[in-house]
Amino acid sequence: MSAYPMWARARARRLAVLIAVGLAGLVVTGTASAHARVSPPVSIAGQLQLYSLAVPTEKSGATTTKIVMNVPSGLGIDSFVPPPPGWRQTLRQTGSGDSAVIEQVTWTGGHTPTGEDSLFQFLAQPASTGTYRFTVRQTYSDGSIVDWSGSQSSAAPAPTIDVQSSLGGGGGVSVIAIIALILGVLGLLAGGFALASGGGRGGGRPLA
Repeated sequence: MSAYPMWARARARRLAVLIAVGLAGLVVTGTASAHARVSPPVSIAGQLQLYSLAVPTEKSGATTTKIVMNVPSGLGIDSFVPPPPGWRQTLRQTGSGDSAVIEQVTWTGGHTPTGEDSLFQFLAQPASTGTYRFTVRQTYSDGSIVDWSGSQSSAAPAPTIDVQSSLGGGGGVSVIAIIALILGVLGLLAGGFALASGGGRGGGRPLA
């Protein structure tokens, strides 16, 4: 009999599959980014991938205490890496069980200081090719709000990802995107260990 329980073997198989695909979210720590973003910026349609949402705390003298992410249509979230210590996660979804569709995710209770990112990770699968646009609302400890929902040229652009049929097809992939995908494998290793430690969707499908 194997020394590892069935749930551990199932999670190990999922991690191995994701590493083979080689696509994952880029783990972001330390200095905050200029804008809210979802990584990797380029994905493959129909593939389960690890994504990272990073939201910068740019305001001096305040902390980020709440993040609300609206999930774009066609992106099916499977499960979540447990949020950082102090943060609580709640979901708004339609349906239940295997047919559940997550429409909105809210993280509360944290206190991300100025100059750092609030970072959350999740496994998701885009259904088809195209540009997927997220909208994110950030609340500060002083009550001020930043809506990351504008155009790419605005002061608070909405995070987007580009989903392609394959990495080698169509108009090609930029060097920056390829580098992000390679670095994403490192993010997958870090996120994979967190996934293996537990933390499913709560009311939705478990991680195993």
